[in-house]
Parts: sequence; C-alpha cells; structure tokens
Amino acid sequence: MAQEIRAEMVANVMSVDVNPGDRVSDGESLVVLESMKMEIPVLLEGPGRVDRIAVQAGDVVREGDLLAVVEGVESA
Repeated sequence: MAQEIRAEMVANVMSVDVNPGDRVSDGESLVVLESMKMEIPVLLEGPGRVDRIAVQAGDVVREGDLLAVVEGVESA
C-alpha cells in the first residue's frame, strides 16, 4: 500500500535524502525541511520503497503539499 508523505507546515526543502527506487527503513529521513531557522527531518514510519519524490532542494512547500510517495509503508 502506498503512503503519501505530505508537508505539515510551510517550509523550505533543505535536502532530499532518498531517490526513487530506494529501499528505506523505519525512522529513516526522506527529506529535511527548514522553517524558522530549524531543521526538521521528515521521517518514515515503517519500511518501504520510495516510489516518487515530489520536491527538490530549494523548493518552498506549504502545509499539505506532497513530498514523496512510499510503497509498502503501514502506518500505525
């Protein structure tokens, strides 16, 4: 089952730590956002495979914007 990972706030994308096709594990950072001079890693809540990355470093995201799609993640 695919899980859409969305931004929880307005922020700048500092880095994208994974690529499409990568296998990722629970707690792994997908993207690092920056808001109000704080770095906020977006962590995965279960193992899976990155299907799509919807942002790149330097982008500005708003609350609810799609960051990534990960296959195989079962949210708690």
